[in-house]
Amino acid sequence: MSSIDALRERIPEAARDLGLSLSSVLGESSLTADQKWGVALASAYAARNPALVKALREDAEAAGIAAGVSEDARVAAALMAMNNVYYRFRHQVGKETYSQKPARLRMGKLAKPSTNKADLELFSLAVSAINGCEVCVQSHEKAVLEAGLSAEQVHDAVRIAATMHGVAVALEM
Repeated sequence: MSSIDALRERIPEAARDLGLSLSSVLGESSLTADQKWGVALASAYAARNPALVKALREDAEAAGIAAGVSEDARVAAALMAMNNVYYRFRHQVGKETYSQKPARLRMGKLAKPSTNKADLELFSLAVSAINGCEVCVQSHEKAVLEAGLSAEQVHDAVRIAATMHGVAVALEM
């Protein structure tokens, strides 16, 4: 039994649909294996559920996913935790006073991913969707499409993010 299968058994009856969704989003997909596991891991980190993170890491390692994918998932979750708050504030307030000021937030790892720029952008898109930053979602979606990924891949990544967030919540019930 995989770690995800064992975790699925812990989902309460009220949230059983999430267990089925978990199987679905981690199954057939338009995403590569690296993209699928990277989005799932980044989303689990963003959802802040240690059991979900642990299960996904174990199964990703068993699937032979490169260490760089896990590293970029951590980068996306950590940097988007900062960026999504900052840019969501600027967008919500909507005052030119703030939008004209430089962010001065360090994001060097976004320019030098362990895997590739398109995948790190995809992981960042998933985390931004979880964190609810409209401006960041739009920015990362545009970057992903410009890097050659498809709308179907974006859709599959956001489905994974939504499911990971839901599973994290269900595991806390």
